[in-house]
Amino acid sequence: MSKPPVDIRELQVDEVQLLTEELGEKPYRGKQLWEWLWKKRARSWDDMSDLPKTFRAKLAERCVLRPLVLAEEQKSEDGTVKCAFRTWDGHIVEGVLIPTPTRLTACISSQIGCSLTCSFCATGKLKRVRNLETGEIVDQVVLIDQLAHKYFEQGLTNIVYMGMGEPLLNYANTMRSAERITAPDGLAMASRRLTISTAGIAKMIRKLADDGAKFNLALSLHAANDAKRDRIMPINEQNSLGDLKDALRYYTRKTRRPVTFEYILLKGFNDSLTDAQELVRYASDVHAKVNLIEYNPIDGSEFGRTDTDDAVAFMHYLEKKGIVARIRRSRGRDIDAACGQLANKNEPALKEGEREMK
Repeated sequence: MSKPPVDIRELQVDEVQLLTEELGEKPYRGKQLWEWLWKKRARSWDDMSDLPKTFRAKLAERCVLRPLVLAEEQKSEDGTVKCAFRTWDGHIVEGVLIPTPTRLTACISSQIGCSLTCSFCATGKLKRVRNLETGEIVDQVVLIDQLAHKYFEQGLTNIVYMGMGEPLLNYANTMRSAERITAPDGLAMASRRLTISTAGIAKMIRKLADDGAKFNLALSLHAANDAKRDRIMPINEQNSLGDLKDALRYYTRKTRRPVTFEYILLKGFNDSLTDAQELVRYASDVHAKVNLIEYNPIDGSEFGRTDTDDAVAFMHYLEKKGIVARIRRSRGRDIDAACGQLANKNEPALKEGEREMK
């Protein structure tokens, strides 16, 4: 029985080099191939124009190259662009280009769907289909960067892993994609421009520290007491605030990198003075700054958006107590591209993907 084809972008550089030599090519061809895969952003064997046709033919027999396809794009009134990407096996995953006066940010996904079932998040209502592979994560950055040039005539400035899925439950591919995005022989973006956001998995936060993570870390907090956090984020039942605090302290000591708390303001649930006091105590213990996020209502949600005046008062209380805080305004709400709204409502893209699966 013949071996199944290898996804070439899942190979390490030394494995690509070995494969090249196994196929009878000179060692320098391995370096060229690696550059085509990651630096020159090739999407097919035919793109690799300076590799011999015979070499490309042998590669096509032994390996597969599975780029994401931009199946649909929607542009918001505020300039935000939501993308539906189709995977090689016909699934749809979403990413977002978020423009501001000073930044062009790609919000990318790490999984198809999500298993965490956070009650305020549309993605949490989808089942988790599978993890995204390294190349699929990197492809989102490549394709969104192309849209940044198309609409704004400049490239991306920042990347946030805040789309569909929990990055730390796809740890290996998250870490390798971050490495490929920042490597000189990859997309060569600065590590400080990357932020990975987690719902909070204590042992994996410690592992980030042990593995020398160089990007920024954000924790989706949304409540600073266990009873409330249990209610909206089931993952808190196995990763209590106390456990997370210990892990975050370990992370900041070992990496010497700060942490950001993401805190969605939910009207009448977590936006009172008592909630602000609890958040001050918790953030002070970790020396974290806080991003306050406007809630974007989703279908079937019990929650509403905190009034603007109340949100500003909440922020001012944090600042008065010495916490660095800001309100992150929602963008792309009119196309369901804002925080917590990614739910694969792209019907044309879904239907096209379903046709390809048949």
